[in-house]
Amino acid sequence: MSDVHPSLLQRKIIHVDMDAFYASVEIRDNPSLAGKPVVIGGSPQSRAVVCTASYEARKYGIRSAMACSRAYRLCPQAIFLPPNFEAYSKVSQQIREIFSRHTNLIEPLSLDEAYLDVTNNAQGIYATQIAKAIRQSVKDELNLSCSVGVGPNKLVAKIASDMRKPGGITVVPPERVSEFMRHLEVRKIFGVGPATEKRLHEIGIQKCSDIWTFSPTQLENELGSFAHWILQASQGLDDRELETNWERKSMGREETFSADISDLETIQKSLKLLSKDVADSLKDEELEGRTVVLKIKYADFQQVTRSRSLAHHTRSESQIFNCAQQLLLEKTEAGKRKIRLAGVSVSNLRSQ
Repeated sequence: MSDVHPSLLQRKIIHVDMDAFYASVEIRDNPSLAGKPVVIGGSPQSRAVVCTASYEARKYGIRSAMACSRAYRLCPQAIFLPPNFEAYSKVSQQIREIFSRHTNLIEPLSLDEAYLDVTNNAQGIYATQIAKAIRQSVKDELNLSCSVGVGPNKLVAKIASDMRKPGGITVVPPERVSEFMRHLEVRKIFGVGPATEKRLHEIGIQKCSDIWTFSPTQLENELGSFAHWILQASQGLDDRELETNWERKSMGREETFSADISDLETIQKSLKLLSKDVADSLKDEELEGRTVVLKIKYADFQQVTRSRSLAHHTRSESQIFNCAQQLLLEKTEAGKRKIRLAGVSVSNLRSQ
């Protein structure tokens, strides 16, 4: 009789993660950038943050969500580019088409990663063969690189895809899950952030197998309701189904200003550009929305959101901007308090 946990014997899940996606698209489309440290995010003279960075830039310690100003200090010779979400979205659709050749059970997580359930795939072949085929198609057809993880569930597949970056494939069959998880640091588990990691370290848990030395009662006394989930995850157990009916909930853009501003005209110009970006993205995705949401972050970091639903769904730049402008003037303290960030998004979406 197999000693593999029953929940690990059913499904074959692939997690595909594009390598430095935004930067890779820019480098592909502009070969002169090849081999250079490229940072996608914005000007280092602004308060923009890094969206992603090429592997050449990462060697200097540059990471996503880092301030571009800090990234510049780490690597002054880096090339800083603003994100082109329209281009990335189009490439993401091409990647999705490659996935669909193998299965219609796809759960996109973002523009650059997705889960695929290939338990009963169109060709009737092994999951590892599909993973290799996807990686090769992405390389041959799109001139891009992806890393792939294969496992019996979403949790294991996602961790596996991060093991051999860039461009690698890691396969974890059911009988190897326990050994695979044993030596992993707990921060490798998706959902364990810095605060959770610190708490786990405080009670002597550094890697997954440390969790196994605790009884469920001991863990619950230390971690409360979080105990059951972390115990399951540390063993590589995950019964979540793919959310194949995933629908985008909103479409938005935001801008962090290079200096705190109180000039209403400048803020409104920003809103107009943001509204155009949102409208263009809605058109690309063949979507329209009914609720306009304005996000404002004041100089003291207080953040507010204000929203208004329109009479009809729209993807009109002017309608989005007019609504966002009204919210700015009527529902915020813009012009009275300095602002460091403004954002516009549209929710309550539907396909047109």
